[in-house]
Amino acid sequence: MPTVQIPSAALRPPRIGLALGGGAARGFAHVGVIQVLEEAGIRPDLVVGTSAGSLVAALYASGKSGAQLLRVAQTMEEAAFTDWTLPIFSRGMLRGEALARYVNAQLGGKLIQDMPLPLGIVATDLNSGQGVLFQRGDTGTAVRASSAVPAVFQPVKISGHEYVDGGLVSPVPVRYARQMGAELVIAVDISSPPEGNLAGDTLQILLQTFAIMGKSINTYELRDADLVVRPGLLGVQSADFNARLRSIEAGRQAMLQALPQLRTAMEARRK
Repeated sequence: MPTVQIPSAALRPPRIGLALGGGAARGFAHVGVIQVLEEAGIRPDLVVGTSAGSLVAALYASGKSGAQLLRVAQTMEEAAFTDWTLPIFSRGMLRGEALARYVNAQLGGKLIQDMPLPLGIVATDLNSGQGVLFQRGDTGTAVRASSAVPAVFQPVKISGHEYVDGGLVSPVPVRYARQMGAELVIAVDISSPPEGNLAGDTLQILLQTFAIMGKSINTYELRDADLVVRPGLLGVQSADFNARLRSIEAGRQAMLQALPQLRTAMEARRK
């Protein structure tokens, strides 16, 4: 009687996690990365994002293709996110409600747990200083919390806790991808290196502070990634929405260059 050999679990494809980092308008580069993965026939099993990365992660997790993400990027207007408030009476220049509305409109109101692709969104608990991974609840509110740069956006209250930008604890959420079950993590780092940045007005000083802090944190967190993709974004500022096509192309080129390394890592995990 012939015997049937059951394949070893080690021979199955690794569970791939895509970790998308923060970087404000530089986040358009994530679209280019996703396009190349799609064209190569590589679909992550889960996606997790911080700040700008959380916005792209949510759109991708909802089932949008690379082409659809490109259309969203091309039609996205900065004005859609800018609901100004009076700083003297508030804790930030922007409320952030407009961002939450924009996200939920794009997703048709889908909750985090209802996404076709498992989605994680990272924010920082303002009271405890701990990172929090949202895997359930209102997607727009979670993206708003993950993107709430202190003093720029107001903190976001969820279930009695206040949250701010996830980049304070995890600029590229590699460990949270592992927490969600990823066996192979693709980390996309779009952070702005502190060297050479302008630090003139208050906002520039604040963003420079984030860049300095993020560089230090990333030094440790990115060590646990199987592949780190760094789009060439030299000269693209965090608030430069006009450079979206350049950023998308930078993401494409960086992922194309990294594809051989990714395939090697995938094959190694099958053995």
